[in-house]
Amino acid sequence: MKFKDFLIRINEWDQKIILKYNNFGGKPFTYILKILSFFGRETFWISLIAFYLLIWYDPLLLSHISAIFLTGLILVVTIKHSVNRVRPFDKYDKNKLIILERKPKSKSFPSWHSYNVAAYGLLLGFILMKSPIITFLMQLLAVLVCFSRIQLGVHYPSDVIFGYFIGIIGFLISIYLVIPLIQISITYLESLATHEIDYQQINSMLLENFMYFVLCVIIYLAIAVSATFKYIKDYSKGRSHII
Repeated sequence: MKFKDFLIRINEWDQKIILKYNNFGGKPFTYILKILSFFGRETFWISLIAFYLLIWYDPLLLSHISAIFLTGLILVVTIKHSVNRVRPFDKYDKNKLIILERKPKSKSFPSWHSYNVAAYGLLLGFILMKSPIITFLMQLLAVLVCFSRIQLGVHYPSDVIFGYFIGIIGFLISIYLVIPLIQISITYLESLATHEIDYQQINSMLLENFMYFVLCVIIYLAIAVSATFKYIKDYSKGRSHII
């Protein structure tokens, strides 16, 4: 089979599956999938990186979580721009495909949500918790999040499948390459610190330094705004049309 014919078959299968399982299970199931899908969002993991850096300093969790994110930033974004696949909702009429969450602006292939839940699921279960049971449960959650992207109408099946496997690759790259480099950098930066570092506890600077507190608030507000920017923009457009 030629590669072109293979891609055609994949595309046909994608269309068949997404139209079959879009809005599957009705409103109650959709609500559950929306909640699960949140754990695949980049802003959720960026918030955790900021938390373990600024509020509850933990170099182990900071290095591991940020490594997965940085690896994904390189792999997923590069592939998205290279493949340049449009989202399902840009192809199908709204009467044929129901969009059940906000429309992402990034390209469709691969799914970053799938990358995140696959990679972070392995990280939590296999490395941090060192538990086969936790690893299995995390991958079960990852599968549900992958399915949610299809059910919600924002990804094709091949997007989430490849995103999942890229997540596994990203996890391995992070463990054997990126995490050691980040940990070396953290150790060096800690050696330059001019004050005592609070490990695995609330950062004392939050209470002792007002400007540091303001900085943390600004950073989290920026994360929140970036996560809800499209909602705010769409709401503003709606208000302007009413006026």
